[in-house]
Amino acid sequence: MDGVFAASDGVPYVRSNMVCVFERYTGDIGWRHAESPITGMEIKEVRPKVTLVVRMAASVANYDYIVDWEFQTDGLIRIKVGLSGILMVKGTAYENMNQVDGQENLFGTLLSENVIGVIHDHYITFYLDMDIDGSDNSFVNVNIKRQETSPGESPRKSYLKAVRNVAKTEKDAQIQLKLYDPSEFHVINPTKKTRVGNPVGYKVVPGGTAASLLDHEDPPQKRGAFTNNQIWVTPYNRSEQWAGGLFVYQSHGEDTLDVWSERDRPIENKDIVVWYTLGFHHIPCQEDFPIMPTVSSSFDLKPVNFFESNPILRAPPYFEKDLPVCRPAYSA
Repeated sequence: MDGVFAASDGVPYVRSNMVCVFERYTGDIGWRHAESPITGMEIKEVRPKVTLVVRMAASVANYDYIVDWEFQTDGLIRIKVGLSGILMVKGTAYENMNQVDGQENLFGTLLSENVIGVIHDHYITFYLDMDIDGSDNSFVNVNIKRQETSPGESPRKSYLKAVRNVAKTEKDAQIQLKLYDPSEFHVINPTKKTRVGNPVGYKVVPGGTAASLLDHEDPPQKRGAFTNNQIWVTPYNRSEQWAGGLFVYQSHGEDTLDVWSERDRPIENKDIVVWYTLGFHHIPCQEDFPIMPTVSSSFDLKPVNFFESNPILRAPPYFEKDLPVCRPAYSA
């Protein structure tokens, strides 16, 4: 598919073949179940997962970013980013590590004679105007807690419960991910319910990501303050589309997602936007030089009570005659 871009003077122009769309059959399983022969019911059923992929690649200075939107038949949307391209490096007088007094003083890795790959970060922020079954949505932090049992209540000492907190304002929805304080992050439509009464929704499922370690008053971090949290939620505003503002390199951080969210506007049962930041810490290694193999990370948008049941439960089974067969083009 072609793409339309704006030239430096504002005149639109078309570039061809900017986005590709294809189906992918990778051997993933849509759903599967087997009954043990011990029960007398030797049943085994499985359905393959087919993914529709929409891909683009953006060359930004020395790096290339491959962005995939994967639409799966069970309603899950996976957003995947791959990093490749030419490594960010600087010159040095060092030719071998035996000349270096303390590797931490390099602020990077000696990749070749007179070449240091500097330590840096990558952040890609996604603007997700969700509109779950309508425009008036709410953001719910579903916090997973441990509940201790009372003395003598049970041989068990603890079990799990989910505490649902509906974000009232923007600051309620600023999320920093914590491994030992886990949550799910639901976007729901509180006015649309399933037949058993659950609000329809989708949840943001974080994957591997990173958080900036720079001082918040450091000029690059003030411009990139959208990395201070991994998730933000704002009310829809047509003028707020770019997490770093309109003129990032010419700003002092006065027009960023962080600044907008300081207004702490109401977001419950509103037309809201979820911002998710995918991050990479990059300590270069010699395998990255001079052109690095692709490094990838992803996150998911997964239905949560959006469907009444498994939407691919009745997907027809595949038989051997239905599958593509690979044959050699010629015999040796």
